[in-house]
Amino acid sequence: MSRADAARPRACLRAVALLGLSLLLGAVAAQSLPPEYEKLAQRLPADARARLQANAAQWAAWNAEQRAAFATRAARWNALPARERANARERYAAWLALPADERALAQAAAARYAVLPPEQQQALRARFDALDGSLQRGWLLGPSLGFDYAALQPLLAQLPPEQHEPMLRVLRELSPQQRKDLAVLVQRTPPQARDALRRELLATRWDERDGWFWHKLGQ
Repeated sequence: MSRADAARPRACLRAVALLGLSLLLGAVAAQSLPPEYEKLAQRLPADARARLQANAAQWAAWNAEQRAAFATRAARWNALPARERANARERYAAWLALPADERALAQAAAARYAVLPPEQQQALRARFDALDGSLQRGWLLGPSLGFDYAALQPLLAQLPPEQHEPMLRVLRELSPQQRKDLAVLVQRTPPQARDALRRELLATRWDERDGWFWHKLGQ
């Protein structure tokens, strides 16, 4: 590979970064981009380009005070350790993935926590901090699945990426009693057979799950 060939991917990334920055800051409109940047813009996913353009419009609508406040927040964010930024991104992505009713439950719990006496808040924080890290991350799935996560964790451990979203969707569709039944099945199932159990659950239609649980628990 020649030096010129090796430099092309880096140049492409720099161009995309400049494109994103220009859109984000509202410095130029998409239709006024140089031809080479316009070609790159057309290659961006439609949702990514829409987000960048929305950010550009928001930036353009801000006054100097709002832009300065944003710059301060951005500087604070950039000063955080990389691991802390990654954890914050993970929590935010988990929040966006929650159904509306789960968000409402989480907000209600946060409101109840906020009015507790400081000593009770500290006691609850200490109990949470004492949990195993995997159980702490289980609460990112929301109040309902977070409550059941400890019992279901063996089923979710080493979950193949392609099963992640379908499994979460199924678990949220299950009733509390069905999740308890599933926890019993998980405990009965040896580790080498859990993949088959997951596949069976995912393949079972919602209106057949009661019968499936009855059959599996009776075995």
